[in-house]
Parts: sequence; C-alpha cells; structure tokens
Amino acid sequence: MANNILIGIADLAVGKGTDTLTTLGLGSCVGLVLYDRLSKIGGMAHIMLPQAPPTVAQKHKAQYGDTAFEELLSQIVRAGANPYLLVAKMAGGAHMFATSTGNDVMKVGQRNIEICHTLLQKRGIRLLTEDTGGSVGRTIVFYCETGALTIRTAWPKTEKTI
Repeated sequence: MANNILIGIADLAVGKGTDTLTTLGLGSCVGLVLYDRLSKIGGMAHIMLPQAPPTVAQKHKAQYGDTAFEELLSQIVRAGANPYLLVAKMAGGAHMFATSTGNDVMKVGQRNIEICHTLLQKRGIRLLTEDTGGSVGRTIVFYCETGALTIRTAWPKTEKTI
C-alpha cells in the first residue's frame, strides 16, 4: 500500500516502492532527494539553512544542509539503499528576500544550493537534475517507484516533472 509521506520544514523522511515524499513551501529552502533506482528507495530532506552551528548540530539535524545530508544518507542506507547506486535531484533555493546590499547572509537560497552541490560532489553522488534559484516558491513530490520529481509553483502557476 502506497504512503504519501509529508515532510515538514526542517524535516526528512525515507520511502520505498509506491510511496511518495512531499514537501510544501520551498522558498529559500532546498528539497534534496537521494534515490536508489534499483531498490526504489528514496529519501527527501527539507533544508532551511546551509550549515549547523556546533551547539545545535545534533538537536536539529534536518534543519541544516550539512547535518541533514549526512542524516538522510544514513537513513536511506539503513532502509536498504545501496550507497554506491545513489543519485540525487533537488529543487528550491529561491532568492525570496529583496536586498539592496550585496550581503551574502541574505542569499540563503544560493548558499543552500551550494552546500548541497558540495556535499553531493564530496560523496560522489551524481546530481541528475535540479530546479533551483529564481524567486518563486515550490512544492515538490517525489515518486519512489519511478524516481520522478514533480515541481509545482503557485505564481506563476506551473507544474513540471524532472
């Protein structure tokens, strides 16, 4: 029986077979998906910020790109995915806050995208495709059975599958 697993902000989950993984409201946040095509096991993290301060790293693992990535990787492998077959997809990382300065602190979306790219490259996990940046929020649905990632935007209203 298929489960639709809803992933909240700063959360992550793993599904398999006919399960779907859904996260809503990706603005500057990034939805990162890891997937083993052979076992049809997938995992998704809703990442809010790129790096965890040392004082909160263990308490809020899914909130930060660096700790969420490692926790998602650990959980997906424990669920039966082969770490050598993993591929990735991601969406989000929009620039949601207009600023008149060139201050990188406000470029949270870009920093979230960059940390995901760095971590995937470091682990040798191929990023198949991404729908990142821009200035619109996204809702994403990942289908474990097919590996398809559907991305919806509210304004302008669009839907595509990658």
